[in-house]
Amino acid sequence: MTGVLAGLTAIAGLTTALAAPAAAATTAPVAVTRYSHTSKPGDYIGQGATTSYTPRTATISVSGSAEYARFKVEAAGTWWDVELAAPQGERLHPGIYRNAERAPFRTGRSPGLDVSGDGRGCNEVYGQFSVDQIETDAGGAITLLDATYTQHCESATAPALTGVVKYRAYPLRYAYTSDAGDYIGQGAAVTHTGATSTFAVHTRGDGIQYDVSGRRAYFTALITPPTGRKLEAGRTYETRRGDDASFAGLDVFGNGRGCNTSTGELTIGKLALNTDGTVKAFAATFVQHCEGGTPALRGTIHYYA
Repeated sequence: MTGVLAGLTAIAGLTTALAAPAAAATTAPVAVTRYSHTSKPGDYIGQGATTSYTPRTATISVSGSAEYARFKVEAAGTWWDVELAAPQGERLHPGIYRNAERAPFRTGRSPGLDVSGDGRGCNEVYGQFSVDQIETDAGGAITLLDATYTQHCESATAPALTGVVKYRAYPLRYAYTSDAGDYIGQGAAVTHTGATSTFAVHTRGDGIQYDVSGRRAYFTALITPPTGRKLEAGRTYETRRGDDASFAGLDVFGNGRGCNTSTGELTIGKLALNTDGTVKAFAATFVQHCEGGTPALRGTIHYYA
């Protein structure tokens, strides 16, 4: 996935005073396979219950293609089937699919959704779903799927069944919470996912540039280790806008707003590199205070980790 980024002209290094390291996490990223749903009281399919499955508790499989995907969960005495279909003649890709109809009988340009289980199914489906990630092999078979859905059975106003579908998926998102008075985030709380946004990571000297574009916004996080060091997974750093021997560098800016000076904290949760030194997976959390102020921008980065 690629990020689209308009930048600020000011670029700064980041510094960090080292805190006690946690367990290092430099191994290859781990894919996630799981299924969960929450059923409102009165929903016919889920019967008002909440359930969750992983490969330890059920057999989870995917079949079909990017035109019509079928996700199946089989456990002792129960089963669930989730069908996601692109509009006729199209392929599923990251995005939000609204006004879904029952997948096998979708009409016109409508996407398709059909969630059934334990012998219960809908005659009519009203709903929507979001695809955060989807990949296929050379033959067109699905190798990765990350999606969420909301289904109403028989009526658009019927109680909802909401679910999460993951098959060999990697975390990919950016979320932040901005205190009132924080200049960068403007007091908002926003989550970017693959359905709404694009993400990119670049190495920048000994540091990392992380870019997010989507939801009428763009953000960049410039992250650098203390001078003469390397970023380490499992370590928490004290930060300034520019790095030096004592501090790591953290500079989060976007939509034309940036800090002249900043203080904060950065924790590298995961950092895995390809053999050529490019970033394979990266996860971090941060807190940034602009201009010595108290209001904070708090963020979480997940790039395939």
